[in-house]
Amino acid sequence: EGRAGFFRREPKEVAARLRYAYIEQHSRQWNIHELCEAVGVSESGYYRYLRRKGRPNRDALLSATMQEILGEHPQNENYGAPRMQQALAQRNVKAGLRRVKRIMREHGWLHECRRRPHGLTKADPEAMAAENLLKQNFHADKPFAKLLTDITQVQCRDGKLYISPIMDCFNGEILSLEMRDNMKKELCVDTVKAMAKRFAVRGAILHSDRGSQYTSEAFRSELARQGLTQSLSGVAHCYDNARMESFFATLKKELIYRVSAYRLSKEEVKTLVFRYVFVYYNRLRVYTANPNGWPPETWRRMYLKQAA
Repeated sequence: EGRAGFFRREPKEVAARLRYAYIEQHSRQWNIHELCEAVGVSESGYYRYLRRKGRPNRDALLSATMQEILGEHPQNENYGAPRMQQALAQRNVKAGLRRVKRIMREHGWLHECRRRPHGLTKADPEAMAAENLLKQNFHADKPFAKLLTDITQVQCRDGKLYISPIMDCFNGEILSLEMRDNMKKELCVDTVKAMAKRFAVRGAILHSDRGSQYTSEAFRSELARQGLTQSLSGVAHCYDNARMESFFATLKKELIYRVSAYRLSKEEVKTLVFRYVFVYYNRLRVYTANPNGWPPETWRRMYLKQAA
């Protein structure tokens, strides 16, 4: 503000830093003590302002650290305030959530998702009823105890791509993922087979909705072959598999919508999805539900090492 604007308000209505700057500007003309009294600040406060001037303030230091975190991987640009707060904590930097959110907003680092994924599979009315064993309790005390699966679709330049993952409730890790140009039962069966080849999942509960793929004889036979117990959502109970839907929302917000998948071929999108899930999401991305925000694969390995 100009000098006239400065005096249009009472001194106490002007920010302290502006009053300090005013004193510094006129310190050669007037006595420091008198200037401090005139604008309502203490001399000690003014000299503290001079000592700190030119040093990076706390917000500047914090924003620099946040910038480093965002620069570690292109997908980190999707971090919201809670995930950024945990990434800072992993570097022994403490910061309140409101402060992190404010700094991210000031720098344009917060992104809002404008689209929500919708359910895809349709319930088979003639299928035998199976019990909902999870009942919306997605907490697991150990790996490979409670698993979730579902299908989502992505519109590509040359048609639709159907994505079928299996998630571990313990740490949010995607244990397997298959993609096809159709959503037949074989897509879901092969997702289970791929998981069983990599992990010791015998005895686990696998939860899904009541889509015809999951109630098919082929799928149930594969579950029995791998020693898995089936759990099915209630009819029209979208929250029964909410954590899986949350993963799909994250995948689309952080990858699919950002790369404009509809302009890419199915093969190109497949490559991007595999890279996002198995290189970034499982191994590098801060996962706020895990202790200290550890990435899913990191937390699983830490837990199994401690339990050994």
